[in-house]
Amino acid sequence: MSKLRNRIIGTAIVTGVLGGVGAGLFVGGKRFLARQAAIARGAIGQPHGFAVPKSDKVYKKRYGEPIDLLIMGDSIAAGLGADTPRETLGARLAQKLARKAHRAVRLRTVARVGGESHELVGQLDRLPKNYRPDVAVIVVGGNDVTHRIPVAESIKHLQDAIRLLQERDCRVVVGTCPDLGALRPVPQPLRALGSRASRQLAAAQQEAVLELGERAVSLAKVVGPFFITNPDEMFSLDRMHPSSLGYKRTAKAILPSVLAALGIAERVPFGHHHPQVPVGAGR
Repeated sequence: MSKLRNRIIGTAIVTGVLGGVGAGLFVGGKRFLARQAAIARGAIGQPHGFAVPKSDKVYKKRYGEPIDLLIMGDSIAAGLGADTPRETLGARLAQKLARKAHRAVRLRTVARVGGESHELVGQLDRLPKNYRPDVAVIVVGGNDVTHRIPVAESIKHLQDAIRLLQERDCRVVVGTCPDLGALRPVPQPLRALGSRASRQLAAAQQEAVLELGERAVSLAKVVGPFFITNPDEMFSLDRMHPSSLGYKRTAKAILPSVLAALGIAERVPFGHHHPQVPVGAGR
């Protein structure tokens, strides 16, 4: 049995526990966690609604021929919680990439608030058939955990999307599922269960991405500590999505792997993971 399969089975067990504890643990446990989830939803609220700043455009036009950057995934990828269009994850990343590469960057965002892994292929389907991004950044997984999506299903959809991007000659960088344990409004033990499930999903995502010859960034490791130690600054008003500063820090954390994927840089720091097979071998 492969390491990835073992990871998926283990995560599926934890996600099942997160979904309701189950009759085998204690009577009323499912209702208890359901009440906790309701409390968390009430505490978090939706001050941003579902609207995200529209940040798609060409950044640093004076640098000439642009790099095409595609952003896919969920509300973090879409930039929910950012104060202005230039402060979304995609915009922050486009600006940083342009400065490092000394090239313009054309940003296109298809990420959706509430997005799950099964929607990734649909996000690609909305793009013109002749669109060929140079690099795609995917951030997804949090909603898969909270909606109790089976891990094997999440991984299948993620790999399907990566293969379609590879068919477009696009390099891929996946920011793995953030640690849901950083969400302070979620009470214990629900937060601890969510943390464990999200970390195990992230590990399965990492292995799945590397198997296809692409790159993964462990958001729980490279940026998660900032959200845990400085929640008032890193989270937006809903205390669930990043603030403008949180997106700045997240973009900075993802950038090294984007540069490496484009062949602009070779070395990447802790928490960034190289392909296990030569680039393109998963095609």
